[in-house]
Amino acid sequence: MEFYHLNDPVYWLNRTEKKMQAVAQSKYYTPEEYLEREEKAEYKSEYRDGEIVLMTGGTTNHNKISLNFCREFPLTIDEQEYEVYIGDVRLWIPSYRQYTYPDIMVVKGKPVYEGKGTTTIVNPQLIVEVLSKSTQGYDKGVKFKYYRSIPEFQEYITVDQYGFYVEQFSRTSEGKWVLSEYAGEAAVLKLESVELEMSLQALYRRVEFEQEV
Repeated sequence: MEFYHLNDPVYWLNRTEKKMQAVAQSKYYTPEEYLEREEKAEYKSEYRDGEIVLMTGGTTNHNKISLNFCREFPLTIDEQEYEVYIGDVRLWIPSYRQYTYPDIMVVKGKPVYEGKGTTTIVNPQLIVEVLSKSTQGYDKGVKFKYYRSIPEFQEYITVDQYGFYVEQFSRTSEGKWVLSEYAGEAAVLKLESVELEMSLQALYRRVEFEQEV
């Protein structure tokens, strides 16, 4: 712990810096200001109803799992075309004024874009999040609540990157959400919104759990 005398200019400099940081952290941003900042930013951030939150970096396991899912997902199933987006495509959730970057989004048919350009969509049918220790509470809690407000959204898959474990939340015709769990290398994930099965062995291909901290 550091101590300063009240006459020490360093003390007042530190107080000023902390006040400026607090003001910056509490600043309200409009969606337009966020998008303008995001265009110039070196790192991606989420927009949470006026607040801009810097996103954390992913692990190699996180990256491998995302790529494996996309590799296993065909773009045409039963003559129905799908689009699969990974990481860099943004999602706008108007009901809660949220801009976010899901790990994977699957769109049935063609994407519906928000605003100008092709960087932000609004109509994912399926979303996959690879969980990390720092974000899993948010991803399975409030963020899932936001996702459920999307009319086209039918299925949510969360993948543990530290072991063979997947949770699947699927929407029924009555609008209820049903949880299914898949554990162990021999388990097979059966998607509900799409006619597709995916083994956990394939989903976790080349993932090395022991190397993750």
